[in-house]
Amino acid sequence: MENHKLVLPGDLNQNGYLYGGNLLKWIDEYAWIAATLEYPGSSFVTVALDKVTFKKGVNEGSILKFSIEKSHEGNTSVQYLVNVYCQNNCNVDLELIFSTHITFVNIDKNGEKMPLRNLPAK
Repeated sequence: MENHKLVLPGDLNQNGYLYGGNLLKWIDEYAWIAATLEYPGSSFVTVALDKVTFKKGVNEGSILKFSIEKSHEGNTSVQYLVNVYCQNNCNVDLELIFSTHITFVNIDKNGEKMPLRNLPAK
């Protein structure tokens, strides 16, 4: 799954660079959407990101590309590899600026882990 985001003035810190927390929020949101679309009816919560290392500052007007691919499926959890690329103000070509694995757990209405719901058979 891919998503794109335009970096706007309200996304920037006092030095004119993207707040890292905004990037993490978008990663969480877009990966959650991927998981929810892949496992309809599931109720996911984020439990982990394997690392948080920002490789390059991002300026206003940059276009971010989020590439999200499932990397592991367990009984109650699913993990996605998220690569974030920047183009426009960062560089003419796409440049990898962030990469992480994010893990979600499927929970019931009481917050207890429950097995993943599989897609309906086609």
